[in-house]
Amino acid sequence: MKDDKCLELGRQICFPLYAASREVTRRYKPFLDEIGLTYTQYIVMLVLWEEEKISMHELGERLYLDSGTLTPLLVKLENKGLVERKRNEKDVREMIVSVTDKGTGLKVQAREIPGQIGKCLNLSLKDAVQLKRILGKILG
Repeated sequence: MKDDKCLELGRQICFPLYAASREVTRRYKPFLDEIGLTYTQYIVMLVLWEEEKISMHELGERLYLDSGTLTPLLVKLENKGLVERKRNEKDVREMIVSVTDKGTGLKVQAREIPGQIGKCLNLSLKDAVQLKRILGKILG
């Protein structure tokens, strides 16, 4: 019989990544509830606050989301009046997503969230920077 120790949960890198991701997302929830967003809606808005306008394809690439996940997310944000989707006039196959004035206004409320999350995590600034760097390596 081969050594099955490699299958022990405690030896897996995937599990602490998965559990930590769930925990961090859980800690965002009360802050995001205050501004009426889910975590995935929040990360979409982060990109739009940065870019103002972006193709749906590029948005999906930045967020590691496929169109099947991104489309319903954008529909909900559009129904809230936070984003607008329009076909690219030069290429009708491409959808352009832009932040609305209401969406831009939400940015003011969201400014406190990163600092609040920083207080919730048991990481020094040095550890947080190192963790972000390491996770960036995994994401390529």
